[in-house]
Amino acid sequence: MALVLRRTALFFAIVTIWVLLAAAIAHAAPTEVPLTGYKPGTIVVKTNERTLYYVLKDERALKFPVGVGKDGQQWSGKARVRGKYVKPAWAAPADIRRENPKLPRVVKGGALNNPMGVAALTLNDGTYAIHGTNRPSTIGHFVSHGCIRMYNEDIRKLYHLVRIGTPVIVEQ
Repeated sequence: MALVLRRTALFFAIVTIWVLLAAAIAHAAPTEVPLTGYKPGTIVVKTNERTLYYVLKDERALKFPVGVGKDGQQWSGKARVRGKYVKPAWAAPADIRRENPKLPRVVKGGALNNPMGVAALTLNDGTYAIHGTNRPSTIGHFVSHGCIRMYNEDIRKLYHLVRIGTPVIVEQ
């Protein structure tokens, strides 16, 4: 019986690693695309496209796939980057805690169960953030409580491009 359990555990570990590697391999580097109507240095999130753009000069932008707010938990408007954090700790907001009261009060930065991934850019009062994720399969979907999720590799790149005060525009 113990041998069967070990083999089953090994099988699931191999499958999990394979799924994570497949997601990472499937993710391509951000592409540079034409984008007009925004000032260089602006982050533009187009919720319905599930795309984030970092505006460059000469009407060009880096295009990143993202996960966005679920139905009823999306927002739009203007914000600014107010904080930059590497391996941020995460404390569930009240609405998420109500949905899942068993969540720990705080998840340590860098923990595998930390939904913030490797880095976060907090917006305005800290209610929302643009952050990485340890669940890459959620990118490209309507999945969050309003935050913008990115592949960890992508948030690393964006983190180095932006500064405190960077304007953010979220459009439907």
